This record gives sequence, structure tokens and C-alpha cells, in this order.
Amino acid sequence: MKLSFGVVAGAGALVALVVAYRRQRVDEAGAHREATRLHTERFSQAVDKLGSDSPAVRLGGVHALAGLADDAPDDSLRQTCIDVLCAYLRLPFPTDPGDLLDPLPDGTSPTDERRDAHQDKKDRHRALREVRHTILRLIGDRYRIPEGTHRSWQGCNLDLTGVIIGSIVDFGGATFSGSIVDFGGATFSGSIVDFGGATFSDGIVRFGGATFSDGIVRFGGATFSDGTVSFGGATFSDGTVSFGGATFTGSDMYFGGATFTGGTVSFGGATFTGGTVYVVNATFSGGTVSFGGATFSGGGVSFSDMTFSGGTVDFVNATFTGGSMNFEFTAGPAPVGLLAAVGTPVPSEVRLRADWLPPGQ
Repeated sequence: MKLSFGVVAGAGALVALVVAYRRQRVDEAGAHREATRLHTERFSQAVDKLGSDSPAVRLGGVHALAGLADDAPDDSLRQTCIDVLCAYLRLPFPTDPGDLLDPLPDGTSPTDERRDAHQDKKDRHRALREVRHTILRLIGDRYRIPEGTHRSWQGCNLDLTGVIIGSIVDFGGATFSGSIVDFGGATFSGSIVDFGGATFSDGIVRFGGATFSDGIVRFGGATFSDGTVSFGGATFSDGTVSFGGATFTGSDMYFGGATFTGGTVSFGGATFTGGTVYVVNATFSGGTVSFGGATFSGGGVSFSDMTFSGGTVDFVNATFTGGSMNFEFTAGPAPVGLLAAVGTPVPSEVRLRADWLPPGQ
């Protein structure tokens, strides 16, 4: 009899435990549904503000969306908020009207009404530019916050394709882990985009088809431990892309089909212990690609199907103790300092054109 009571009591406790667990799951599901409903309502209000004609109201919408991304019940809703902010940056942006001519082309002086209208355009341009600057600043801030903590956006994608950047963008010290940062087709003119000290781990950074006409993109001191960085089809007519002091331990970098008519791409002082820089089918008629002072103990550099008809490629003061280099399928003079960097006799891991090799090798 006592045993029977014990069995019944144990079964009753088990049933109570199951009921309590199911009730908890139901309560959690209900709480998530409520949080999602509130998020959706606030999201709609924030998007309405972002579409306002008033720059001040738009700025409020930007902060509201950023706050929603911070507090999103799940990663999918957080990504949606980030997507909307990125989409705003991709919208057409009016150019700076500049200063009003005085006298005008017809020789007359602008009327007061025309001066006031022109000043209104300048004021509105500055206000709308501030909205864009704020979005970029908030993005940089959130990717510096450790993943898994409140307000962190690490692990989320950034779609900045086709964006025109003419300002300072600070992504320094940010961490992009398992995410895609896409600047494909973007235009960098008079801008500074700083990825200094950033960490790229198992992610993708795309600058494919981007135009660098008068800007600076810095990756100084950044760490690439995995993933891919692509500049395929990019155009370098001016400006600078710098990887000075960066560390490559397992990332590949592609410049396939890129056009170099000016500007500088620098790997000065970078360390390569893994990964490869590929420059394939590129057009090189001007500008500079420099590996000066870089250290190669692993990974490699591959130039193929390209012609050096102008500009400079240099390896001055670079150090080669391992890894691989391939310059077999190129046309034009040997990069400056290359033989001194790899040493003589040329290691088997370094493949050069026969006319570049030292006598007797």
C-alpha cells in the first residue's frame, strides 16, 4: 500500500512538473508574441518618421529604428531595422548646391528672393547630410559593442551597395564576424572610411564595382582571420586604400578585373601568415600598389593575366620567409624590390617570369 501511494505521489509530481513546464513555454511564447507586436507598432511609427519631409523628424526616425534594433526580440527583426537604415542611405541624395554665383552668368546680381531660396537649399542639404552621417555613426558604434550584449549588431549584414560616401565613416575597432558588409558599386569621393583595428572573422567584405575617385579607405591594423575581401571590378582613379599594418591569417583578397589608373593601394607593413591576395585580369596603367615592408611567412600573392603598362608595384623592404608568390602570367617590368624581398636563389614557392629571374637561375 505504501509503495502504491509512493508511485501515485511520484506520478503526480511528474505531471505537475510537466504542466508547469508547458505553462512556462506558453507564457514565454505569449511574451514573445507581445514583444513582437509592440516591436511592429514601433517599427511602423519609426519608418513613417524616416519618410517625413522634415530632416529633424527623419533624424528622430533614425534613432527610433536604431533603438528598435537594439531591443529587437530576435535577430531577424534586428536585421530588418538595419536593412531599412541601409536602404535610406541607398536613396538618391541631392548634391551640395554650392555657393550662389554673383554676378550670375547673365551679368546680373541675384535677387534677395533667389538668395533666400538658395540658402534654403544649402540648409536642407546640410540637414539631410546630418541624417546620413548619424546612420553611419550609429552603425559603427553598434559593431564595436561585443556580440551577445545589449545594443550589439555584430553578426548582422550591412547592405551599402551603390551608396555615395563623401564624409567620414568610422568603423574602427568594429568586429564583423560571420556577416556580409557590402559596398559594391559604392562611390568614395572626398570621404574617409576607417576600418582601422577592425576584426574580420568568417565574413565577407565587398567593394566590387566601387569607384575610388578621391577618398581614403583605411584597414590599418585590421585583422583578417577568415573570410573574403573583394575589390573585383573596382576602379581606382585617385584616392587611397590602405592595409598598412594589417594581419592576414586566413582571408583571401580579390582584385579581379580592377582598373588602376591612379591612386594607391598599400599593404605597407602588413603581415601575411595565411590567405592570398589575387590580382587577376586587372588593368594597371597608373597608380601604385605597394607591399613595402610587408612580411610574408604564409599565404601569398598572385598576379596573373595582367599588364603593367604604367604605375608602380613595389615590394621594397618586404620580407619573404614562406608562403607563395606567382607572377608568371604578367606583362611589363618586374615590381620594384621583388627580387630583393624573395632573395636569391629564388625559392620554389615564388614563380616569376623567366626574364625577371637573376642570371643563372
